Amino acid sequence: MQLTVWTYEGPAHVGAMRVATAMQGVHYVLHAPQGDTYADLLFTMIERRAARPPVTYTTFAARDLGGDTAECFKRAARDAVARYAPQALLVGASCTGELIQDDPGGLARALNLPIPVVPLELSSYQRREHWGAAETFYQLTRAILAPKLPKPGQTRPPRAPGVAPSCNILGSLALGFRHRDDIVEIRRLLEALGIRINVVAPLGATPADLARLPDADFNVVLYPEIAGQTASWLARSFAQPATKVIPVGVGATREFIAEVAALAGVDPAPVLNDPALRQPWYSRSVDSTYLTGKRVFLFGEANRVIACARIAARELGFTVVGLGAYNREFAREVRAAAALYGVEPLITDDYLEVEAKIAELHPELVLGTQMERHTAKRLAIPCAVISSPAHVQDFPARYSPQMGFEGANVLFDTWVHPLMMGLEEHLLQLFREDFEFNDAPSHLGAASGAMQASGAESAASAPVASAAPPAAATATASPLPAGRDETTSATPAAATTTVSTTAPTAAPTTASDILRWSAEAEQELKKIPFFVRGKARRNTERYASERGVTLITVEDLYDAKAHFGR
Repeated sequence: MQLTVWTYEGPAHVGAMRVATAMQGVHYVLHAPQGDTYADLLFTMIERRAARPPVTYTTFAARDLGGDTAECFKRAARDAVARYAPQALLVGASCTGELIQDDPGGLARALNLPIPVVPLELSSYQRREHWGAAETFYQLTRAILAPKLPKPGQTRPPRAPGVAPSCNILGSLALGFRHRDDIVEIRRLLEALGIRINVVAPLGATPADLARLPDADFNVVLYPEIAGQTASWLARSFAQPATKVIPVGVGATREFIAEVAALAGVDPAPVLNDPALRQPWYSRSVDSTYLTGKRVFLFGEANRVIACARIAARELGFTVVGLGAYNREFAREVRAAAALYGVEPLITDDYLEVEAKIAELHPELVLGTQMERHTAKRLAIPCAVISSPAHVQDFPARYSPQMGFEGANVLFDTWVHPLMMGLEEHLLQLFREDFEFNDAPSHLGAASGAMQASGAESAASAPVASAAPPAAATATASPLPAGRDETTSATPAAATTTVSTTAPTAAPTTASDILRWSAEAEQELKKIPFFVRGKARRNTERYASERGVTLITVEDLYDAKAHFGR
């Protein structure tokens, strides 16, 4: 382990907490010192949960180390069962608690509690959060289903005629990136296929629900980093096949539909073309052709990065210039995905390495975690969050799935929003020098600040060039009233004086040097669209100057329009 100010994953016991918090009727007794209770904030602050996680800490202090910390754990376990009456108890130790080697599992079994006790040996100094969550879900499922294991050679009975096919949806967690909404979207899709949902776990499930997992015909694995190990064990023990495709993006969702339809023996056609799906047409629309070739860098949880890279390259026309993941358990899959796009994979849990790679590649869009959002902001690169870890703004009150057809719509909006679209970019380039355009506040950040400042200076005075005779000396400017601006430039052969359009600042040499706008003409000018207003002003002043007009009226404005429109 290394000391760092930020990490993509917490220790393994945080993963166990995510499983316990996601479920109902499960309690986790964590042998941990004072100070290791910080993880509660992850759920109550970031995910906005209304209740604390179902975790009891032994919270031993330094003075307890010379006494009986084992007794401290046993007392905490007995009190938790008496107070919360869970259906199952998870027991384990935090990173610091592991150093004491009190064996929470053995201590809990010795208590002869009236509920199943699942000891967790998570090796928090060697393993990380996602592995801890996967291991916890696996161990809990095995413990609950142990009495139901079929005898050797026993085959799975076929589904009775007339009974609708059923499945389990596995992998959703507390603090999962849009897991809550993904479950709603995938449940809707499966039910439209006529497939009954047997159990959703861990999110919202009880130990009694886990006991019903073998009743389903197959398992839908939405998050392999959490449920892959459990699904593999269910396939070996109960002959339950599991899905392989993660339905993120239009293409993957259609492949997922075909896969589950084959497992369930149903017709996929009714749901393959959802009328609510807009992403394909939006991606092909005229303005969206501007997205083609945009250089994108992806980093986050491995399975989500692989799925999003496919969307970026195949469905939106982006160019993937780099991708990587922080969970090394899926390094092989990430390397294979990187090879498809001809880029070097980045497998690291050091956010500084990721920041350096982004700075090196300087993509036009970053798709990553909460940390990449900060990095991209510092580097002035548009960014969208696609993966945990995420912050509070990535747990929205609105319905915002990432999976299924509606998830594809959400991804299009989320990724495209930080980018300027084609027409917008065209107008910005076309009228970038017009001070009337630059007067408006811009969403482009610091890069537009200088533009706006120069626009403000230009707007304060309209330049009218007055060429002096070659022998004339450079004019000396008299002080201007506050709010006026004057710029004087000269060469050895000539001098040029800029005079304010709002009021004369010094006695002009001729009447043609003064140009003023009547109030009516100024009002009429404001009716012209902002992106051509500057050009209209300059053309009108040029027209008036050439004809010796000093006060521009509405008629002059339209005469100039007619003149330059020929």
